[in-house]
Amino acid sequence: MNEFINFIKSRRSCRSFTDQSVSEADVQTILDCALAAPSGINRQTWQFTALVDREKIQTLAAAVAKALGRDAGYDMYKPAVLILTSNDKESAFREVDNACAMENIYLASEALGLGCVWINQLKDCYDDPDVRHLLHEYGVPDNHGVYGSAAIGYKAGPAREKVITARAVIVK
Repeated sequence: MNEFINFIKSRRSCRSFTDQSVSEADVQTILDCALAAPSGINRQTWQFTALVDREKIQTLAAAVAKALGRDAGYDMYKPAVLILTSNDKESAFREVDNACAMENIYLASEALGLGCVWINQLKDCYDDPDVRHLLHEYGVPDNHGVYGSAAIGYKAGPAREKVITARAVIVK
Protein backbone atom coordinates (compact mmCIF):
# COMPACT_ATOMS: atom_id res chain seq x y z
CA MET A 1 0.00 0.00 0.00
CA ASN A 2 1.09 3.58 -0.61
CA GLU A 3 3.43 4.88 2.12
CA PHE A 4 1.41 8.07 2.64
CA ILE A 5 -1.86 6.13 2.93
CA ASN A 6 -0.26 3.90 5.57
CA PHE A 7 0.99 7.02 7.37
CA ILE A 8 -2.54 8.47 7.53
CA LYS A 9 -4.04 5.18 8.69
CA SER A 10 -1.45 4.69 11.45
CA ARG A 11 -1.70 8.18 13.00
CA ARG A 12 -3.12 8.22 16.54
CA SER A 13 -4.06 10.97 18.98
CA CYS A 14 -1.62 11.46 21.84
CA ARG A 15 -2.84 12.43 25.31
CA SER A 16 0.39 12.12 27.26
CA PHE A 17 3.44 14.27 26.60
CA THR A 18 6.99 14.45 27.95
CA ASP A 19 8.46 17.66 29.37
CA GLN A 20 10.69 18.11 26.30
CA SER A 21 10.24 21.38 24.41
CA VAL A 22 9.43 21.44 20.70
CA SER A 23 11.85 23.39 18.52
CA GLU A 24 10.73 26.69 17.03
CA ALA A 25 11.60 25.30 13.58
CA ASP A 26 9.19 22.38 14.09
CA VAL A 27 6.45 24.70 15.34
CA GLN A 28 6.95 26.92 12.27
CA THR A 29 6.78 23.88 9.98
CA ILE A 30 3.49 22.83 11.57
CA LEU A 31 2.11 26.37 11.19
CA ASP A 32 3.21 26.44 7.54
CA CYS A 33 1.32 23.18 6.98
CA ALA A 34 -1.79 24.67 8.62
CA LEU A 35 -1.54 27.67 6.29
CA ALA A 36 -1.35 25.28 3.30
CA ALA A 37 -4.78 23.79 4.07
CA PRO A 38 -7.70 24.49 1.75
CA SER A 39 -10.21 27.15 2.71
CA GLY A 40 -13.65 28.08 1.35
CA ILE A 41 -13.26 30.23 -1.76
CA ASN A 42 -9.60 30.47 -0.69
CA ARG A 43 -10.55 33.33 1.65
CA GLN A 44 -8.12 32.23 4.38
CA THR A 45 -9.98 34.09 7.13
CA TRP A 46 -8.18 32.11 9.80
CA GLN A 47 -5.25 32.68 12.13
CA PHE A 48 -3.06 30.10 13.83
CA THR A 49 -1.61 31.14 17.17
CA ALA A 50 1.06 28.89 18.68
CA LEU A 51 1.50 29.09 22.43
CA VAL A 52 4.93 27.71 23.33
CA ASP A 53 4.97 28.86 26.95
CA ARG A 54 3.62 26.12 29.22
CA GLU A 55 2.57 28.66 31.85
CA LYS A 56 0.42 30.52 29.30
CA ILE A 57 -1.11 27.22 28.16
CA GLN A 58 -1.98 26.30 31.73
CA THR A 59 -3.39 29.77 32.44
CA LEU A 60 -5.68 29.33 29.42
CA ALA A 61 -6.59 25.79 30.52
CA ALA A 62 -7.60 27.11 33.96
CA ALA A 63 -9.76 29.84 32.40
CA VAL A 64 -11.43 27.29 30.11
CA ALA A 65 -12.07 24.97 33.04
CA LYS A 66 -13.64 27.80 35.03
CA ALA A 67 -15.78 28.94 32.08
CA LEU A 68 -17.09 25.42 31.48
CA GLY A 69 -17.46 24.47 35.15
CA ARG A 70 -14.80 21.77 34.85
CA ASP A 71 -12.52 20.23 37.43
CA ALA A 72 -9.81 22.68 38.52
CA GLY A 73 -7.22 20.06 37.44
CA TYR A 74 -8.07 20.43 33.75
CA ASP A 75 -4.73 20.86 31.96
CA MET A 76 -5.20 20.17 28.22
CA TYR A 77 -2.79 17.21 28.69
CA LYS A 78 0.11 19.58 29.54
CA PRO A 79 1.50 19.96 26.01
CA ALA A 80 4.68 21.77 25.02
CA VAL A 81 2.73 23.63 22.31
CA LEU A 82 -0.91 24.61 21.93
CA ILE A 83 -1.97 25.84 18.51
CA LEU A 84 -5.21 27.82 18.55
CA THR A 85 -7.04 27.70 15.23
CA SER A 86 -9.23 30.77 15.09
CA ASN A 87 -11.39 32.22 12.37
CA ASP A 88 -13.61 35.19 11.69
CA LYS A 89 -16.91 34.51 13.48
CA GLU A 90 -18.77 35.81 10.41
CA SER A 91 -17.04 33.46 7.94
CA ALA A 92 -19.48 30.94 6.49
CA PHE A 93 -16.65 28.40 6.31
CA ARG A 94 -15.01 29.03 9.70
CA GLU A 95 -15.40 25.59 11.26
CA VAL A 96 -14.76 23.48 8.17
CA ASP A 97 -11.77 25.59 7.13
CA ASN A 98 -10.26 25.15 10.57
CA ALA A 99 -10.96 21.41 10.52
CA CYS A 100 -8.95 21.12 7.30
CA ALA A 101 -6.09 23.03 8.92
CA MET A 102 -6.32 20.84 12.04
CA GLU A 103 -5.83 17.73 9.90
CA ASN A 104 -2.69 19.27 8.40
CA ILE A 105 -1.50 20.10 11.92
CA TYR A 106 -2.09 16.49 12.98
CA LEU A 107 -0.23 15.03 10.01
CA ALA A 108 2.66 17.49 10.22
CA SER A 109 3.08 16.79 13.94
CA GLU A 110 3.16 13.06 13.33
CA ALA A 111 5.64 13.46 10.45
CA LEU A 112 7.95 15.38 12.82
CA GLY A 113 7.78 12.60 15.43
CA LEU A 114 5.44 14.55 17.70
CA GLY A 115 2.15 13.64 19.29
CA CYS A 116 -0.99 15.71 18.82
CA VAL A 117 -4.55 15.74 20.13
CA TRP A 118 -7.52 17.94 19.29
CA ILE A 119 -8.71 20.12 22.17
CA ASN A 120 -12.27 21.19 21.42
CA GLN A 121 -13.44 23.02 24.56
CA LEU A 122 -12.55 26.54 23.44
CA LYS A 123 -15.29 26.55 20.79
CA ASP A 124 -17.81 26.57 23.65
CA CYS A 125 -16.26 29.36 25.71
CA TYR A 126 -14.07 31.63 23.56
CA ASP A 127 -16.30 34.60 24.39
CA ASP A 128 -16.28 34.03 28.15
CA PRO A 129 -14.78 37.31 29.48
CA ASP A 130 -11.79 35.66 31.22
CA VAL A 131 -11.04 33.41 28.24
CA ARG A 132 -11.48 36.26 25.74
CA HIS A 133 -9.11 38.43 27.79
CA LEU A 134 -6.40 35.78 27.47
CA LEU A 135 -7.09 35.18 23.78
CA HIS A 136 -6.76 38.92 23.20
CA GLU A 137 -3.52 38.98 25.20
CA TYR A 138 -2.19 36.05 23.12
CA GLY A 139 -2.95 37.84 19.85
CA VAL A 140 -6.16 36.13 18.73
CA PRO A 141 -8.28 38.76 16.92
CA ASP A 142 -11.34 39.91 18.86
CA ASN A 143 -13.64 39.03 15.93
CA HIS A 144 -12.38 35.43 15.88
CA GLY A 145 -13.77 32.32 17.48
CA VAL A 146 -11.49 29.40 18.33
CA TYR A 147 -12.80 26.33 16.50
CA GLY A 148 -10.15 23.83 17.50
CA SER A 149 -6.85 23.66 19.30
CA ALA A 150 -4.00 21.23 18.86
CA ALA A 151 -2.04 20.09 21.91
CA ILE A 152 1.39 19.05 20.65
CA GLY A 153 4.50 17.57 22.23
CA TYR A 154 6.75 14.56 22.36
CA LYS A 155 4.84 11.36 23.09
CA ALA A 156 5.25 10.06 26.64
CA GLY A 157 4.27 6.53 25.65
CA PRO A 158 2.72 4.41 22.94
CA ALA A 159 -0.65 5.42 21.55
CA ARG A 160 -3.68 3.29 22.21
CA GLU A 161 -4.81 1.03 19.42
CA LYS A 162 -7.50 2.68 17.35
CA VAL A 163 -10.77 0.84 17.06
CA ILE A 164 -12.81 1.94 14.08
CA THR A 165 -16.53 1.62 14.72
CA ALA A 166 -17.83 3.97 12.04
CA ARG A 167 -18.77 2.83 8.56
CA ALA A 168 -17.68 3.87 5.12
CA VAL A 169 -19.76 2.72 2.16
CA ILE A 170 -19.46 2.82 -1.59
CA VAL A 171 -22.70 3.26 -3.50
CA LYS A 172 -22.75 2.12 -7.12
